[in-house]
Amino acid sequence: MMNCLTGLIVKAISGFYYVEAADVLYECKARGNFRKKGIAPAVGDRAEILVINEDEKTASLEKILPRKNSLIRPPLANLDRLFIVSSLSEPAPNTLIIDKITAVAVEKNIEPIIVFTKSDLADAEPLLAIYRQAGITAFSYSIHSPQDRETLLSLLNGKISAFTGNTGVGKSSLLNSLFPELSIETAEISRKLGRGRHTTRHSELYKVGGGYAADTPGFSSVDIERYEVIMTDELADCFPEFGEYLTQCRFSTCSHTCEKGCAVLNAVKEGKIPLSRHNSYKAMYEEVKNIPEWEMKKRQSGS
Repeated sequence: MMNCLTGLIVKAISGFYYVEAADVLYECKARGNFRKKGIAPAVGDRAEILVINEDEKTASLEKILPRKNSLIRPPLANLDRLFIVSSLSEPAPNTLIIDKITAVAVEKNIEPIIVFTKSDLADAEPLLAIYRQAGITAFSYSIHSPQDRETLLSLLNGKISAFTGNTGVGKSSLLNSLFPELSIETAEISRKLGRGRHTTRHSELYKVGGGYAADTPGFSSVDIERYEVIMTDELADCFPEFGEYLTQCRFSTCSHTCEKGCAVLNAVKEGKIPLSRHNSYKAMYEEVKNIPEWEMKKRQSGS
C-alpha cells in the first residue's frame, strides 16, 4: 500500500521536485494534470505526495497546498522573510531599489529585512533611521562581527527566508559568514548545486539557523523590478508608514503625489514620513502609471 505524506518542496530542477516529508527527502515527478491546470510547483510549496518506492525514495507529487505568497522569478513560495542586502559603499546604496523591493515584500505579506553590509566603510545610521522610522527592520552587518552574525541567525529561526542583492553588495560574503557549510562561491552559486545528473542552476532551500534559507543564483533587484508589479491603487498600502494618513486625505481618490489636502504629503513636510521614501513612492507610481495593460499582464505572468 502506497503511503501519502505532506511535505515541503526544497528543490526543483529539470522536472523533478525534491520534497522533504517525515524527515526524508523524496524525488518526485508531478502528476500530468498539473500542466493542464496551469499549476507550477515552486520551492517553498507545501505539497501532498504519494510514495512510490520507499527504498529508492521516489514519489508522485499529487497536490500543491494553498500558498500564502509567491514570487515569479525566482519561483519561490510561502516566504516569511526577505533579506534585502545593500552595501554602504562600493557600490553606494540605492534607496529607490531598496524601496521597490520592500514594497513588493509588503504587498506579498513577506516581512522585509534590510541588511547594510560593509559597515566598516561608511556610517549606516542615516539609512537605518529612515527604515526604522518606516517600521522596517534594518541593521548594519559586518562579516567580522560575531554579534551581527548571531543577530541575523536569530531572524532565520523557524522561518522560510530568501536573500536578494545586486552584484557587489557583499551578499556572497554575508551568506558565507552565516553558512560556511554551503561554500557559496562569489558568483553566488552554491557548490552543492549542479551535482550528479542535474547541472542546471536552480533554487534550493537549506536548513540553516533553525529555519530554511533559499539559495537563489543571481537573485537580484532586477528580478523583482521586472516581474513583480504593484498597481497604482495598491502602492500606498505597500509603504507601512503611510498607513495612518491614508484615510485623512481630503479626496478619496488622492494619489499622494501632489494633491492639496493630502495627509501623506503633510506628514512628509512635518518629517513624520522620510522624504526619500516618499520620493521612491512617487517614482514607482509614475513608472506603473505608464505601463500599458498588455505589458502589465506579460510581467505578471512571468513571460
